[in-house]
Amino acid sequence: MATQRVSCIVTVLPLLFMLFMAPIKSKAQSGTTLPQDEVEAIKEIAEQLNKKDWNFSDPCSNKSTLDIPRPDQYANIVICNCSISANVCHIQSITFTGQDLDGELPSALSKLPHLKEVNLGRNYLSGSIPREWASTKLERLVISVNNLSGPIPGYLGNITTLRSLAMESNLFSRTIPSEFGKLLDLEVFRISSNNFTGRMPDFGSWKQLEKLEIEASGFNGPIPSSLSTLNKLTELRISDLNGESSDFPDLRNMTNVNKLMLKSCNIRGNIPEYMRTLTSLTVLDLSFNKLEGPVPNFENIMALDTMYLTSNLLSGNIPEWIKSRDSRYQIDLSYNNFSETSEPSTCRETFNFFRSSSGQKSNSILSKCLTPCSKDHYSLYINCGGKQTTIGDIMYEGDEDPGGAAKFVHNVPTWGFSSTGDFWDVWSTTKDYIANNVSVLRMNNSELYTTARLSPLSLTYYARCLANGNYTVKLHFAEIVLRDNRSYYSVGRRMFDVYVQGKLELQDFNIEKEANGVDKEVIEEVKAVVSDKTLEIRFRWAGKGTKNVPKRGIYGSLVSAISVKSDSEPPDKNKATKFIIVGVVSAFCLLVIALGILWWKGYFGRKESREQVLRGLDLQTGFFTFRQIKAATNNFDPANKIGEGGFGSVYKGVLLDGTIIAVKQLSSKSKQGNREFINEIGMISALQHPNLVKLHGCCIEGKQLLLVYEYMENNSLAHSLFEGPEEGQLKLDWPTRQRICIGIAKGLAFMHDESALKIIHRDIKATNILLDRDLNPKISDFGLAKLNEEENTHISTRVAGTIGYMAPEYALWGYLTDKADVYSFGVMALEIVAGKNNMRYRPNENFVCLLDWAIFLQQKGNLMELVDPKLGSKFKKEEANRMIKVALLCTNPSPALRPTMSTVVSMLEGRTAVHELILDSSNKDDPFRFTGLRDKFDQISQQSSSESQSLTHSSNTTTRIGSSST
Repeated sequence: MATQRVSCIVTVLPLLFMLFMAPIKSKAQSGTTLPQDEVEAIKEIAEQLNKKDWNFSDPCSNKSTLDIPRPDQYANIVICNCSISANVCHIQSITFTGQDLDGELPSALSKLPHLKEVNLGRNYLSGSIPREWASTKLERLVISVNNLSGPIPGYLGNITTLRSLAMESNLFSRTIPSEFGKLLDLEVFRISSNNFTGRMPDFGSWKQLEKLEIEASGFNGPIPSSLSTLNKLTELRISDLNGESSDFPDLRNMTNVNKLMLKSCNIRGNIPEYMRTLTSLTVLDLSFNKLEGPVPNFENIMALDTMYLTSNLLSGNIPEWIKSRDSRYQIDLSYNNFSETSEPSTCRETFNFFRSSSGQKSNSILSKCLTPCSKDHYSLYINCGGKQTTIGDIMYEGDEDPGGAAKFVHNVPTWGFSSTGDFWDVWSTTKDYIANNVSVLRMNNSELYTTARLSPLSLTYYARCLANGNYTVKLHFAEIVLRDNRSYYSVGRRMFDVYVQGKLELQDFNIEKEANGVDKEVIEEVKAVVSDKTLEIRFRWAGKGTKNVPKRGIYGSLVSAISVKSDSEPPDKNKATKFIIVGVVSAFCLLVIALGILWWKGYFGRKESREQVLRGLDLQTGFFTFRQIKAATNNFDPANKIGEGGFGSVYKGVLLDGTIIAVKQLSSKSKQGNREFINEIGMISALQHPNLVKLHGCCIEGKQLLLVYEYMENNSLAHSLFEGPEEGQLKLDWPTRQRICIGIAKGLAFMHDESALKIIHRDIKATNILLDRDLNPKISDFGLAKLNEEENTHISTRVAGTIGYMAPEYALWGYLTDKADVYSFGVMALEIVAGKNNMRYRPNENFVCLLDWAIFLQQKGNLMELVDPKLGSKFKKEEANRMIKVALLCTNPSPALRPTMSTVVSMLEGRTAVHELILDSSNKDDPFRFTGLRDKFDQISQQSSSESQSLTHSSNTTTRIGSSST
């Protein structure tokens, strides 16, 4: 995270100190020596540390060696001060880290009277803190990441010169002695990852404290009130307190704090309003408490880019300032009680609202971001963090999404995961959320254990579309990061909790302990009941174990694979097929008998009305009465007319319950109305996705055919980009255009690849993209859509679509595949970048359309000329360049060279590289067939006019060609 730049500065400070002291050290090397008593002392120190490589003839020559393994952790530095007395130097600083020294803390340090700094972190030292240290004048002491144990001795409080004390990741016990109250100059205090007991220490006398870290320490609450006196704190981290709950501590005077963690501290009540005045905040973690009420308005804290409020009792509406924050901000509100109606209408990768609402059973993020289940499943196998692999006759699905700090992953229709938490003390990247093995794995089925999914706070895997019943869940683990040799790598301890269906099944689970070593598999079996077709498996790092072994930012839960299998056998498909055949034959016989009776009674002489025919089709949608629609639209008041649809007018309406709707009315003159009406209902009622317009129902009475949709407040994309009057157009900034383009791509990817029905839209254009209140795009107008049957490579059909958006192979020869939609999307993506209509824009007589001009600019290397001048310089050139290149790939004249929409989404989001393919433009060899297309459009238009086919048009008069074979 961005705020962790501070840790980089902290890391550099010792190096600057060493550089400053370098001239002093060089004097020692030029001939001056240490006093004999200090020479004897360092020999004792080396013996007590079990250090074999100290050069006693020139003790100040020890320095860091870069060709040693793990150079990022290794340091071997002794700094001498030669300015205290003439011709004599004194040891001032000792840094022996990452050397796996397996002795004990050296009592002989007390024999170095001028020693100010000692760093013995990342070794294998054991024992306790020597009493002799109480007489030293140390200013900085680091003994982190060792095997030190026992209580913290009170005499350590006698080193009143201490300004920095780090003791984390050891086995210290009991509590902090009261003598520590004498450390009045203490600025940094780190004691995380130990085995303390009792209440937290009192901080009242530490007025100079700037950094306080007490994570996973074992202390009991409540948080002491004296915390409020520490007004110089820039970093406060307290987590995982046992025992009593407490009110939110008074932090109003900590105006300099930039990193604040109060995680799992049993804090109750509301988040105080004064928190909004802590304007230096960059990271806020209040997760796993009992906080209630609304979230204060942190909108003015511009630096606050990371916020975790997961697993609380927060309620009310999700604030608009949270929903409007851009992708730079990591925000997690999962597992709370917010109002479901206030949740965003679309999913964002850096804003996780998984189970954030009070309607826990509905889990609205699943319904908003995922498609309905098409069938029941009886098993699921996931290779967590790894590629798809087959073990025996079981295929484990790949799970290679990098995850993130506040991310809801739903790439696969039947499962996904919610990831929460950032790795503190390091510059986190998406690579940190997948662990890779650090040695050769020799267990069976090692393919499952070469990678594992990591989580620094909370990770929930969910499985959807499972048949209700009893299941056996197998969780596969192997410790592939920590080691069990005699090195500081083995000092690390990993412990976490596992919940299945909300029930705690494994507490303080330690993979290494359960598997009797590292790089060994252990499989935990859990029984679970699925009652609402969903299974949830949650892994939570509850603050036990270490956080910085073998280096900082290594901790959290670790899972290698998940197996879920029903205890009941799936239905026999052959038996089901037999029943279907018997049922079909029986139904056919009954139909014949019924037809015979109707013929005998003379009913075949009558002609059914259109209403009877359509109602008899059992359309899978809701029905409205014509009276309801008239009332909602004020009898189709012209003032409520909001546009022209594919086969009639569109009106705004309000139902009696206050729901705002859009009503599409079939024109009585349209001969295609029945077909498009049935087609649109059939297609869109089978599709549910955040980027597809939602159909509420229809009305069939007499000659009236109406479709009732959700109302889209901001009209169409075309209206916003280039149709409406200049003064009435929305100002679509670049982030909004980027989000709209990706949203459309996701909707098409769902239609082509992810839904139960594979559908080709055939009329993708800016007029058919509607924008809701938050400017989220939704694809509409499915009147020309066709099913893409997977066994057919293409569909041969008569042409239907809109001039300027149709792919060449489809417009010229009726050759239809989903790549026709990809072509249309490419044209529209260019329009989004340029803010111009493809068919209306002709910079001069040499160019046919916007696409033609784009090809020319690509050849010249001037793609940025395409960007809408209204944006000025307020756009990201890298993103604009990427979007244009993706658009040009999509409009390739060869359908085989166009990417799939799933690939388009990945390219637009920057997850896949864009391979640029430059072709000649139409003013040379006409590879894009612009001239042929224009001639063909003229021919189709004349033919369709002579055959009295429907030539409907939108407000921009772009011709849409209907087909009698729809």
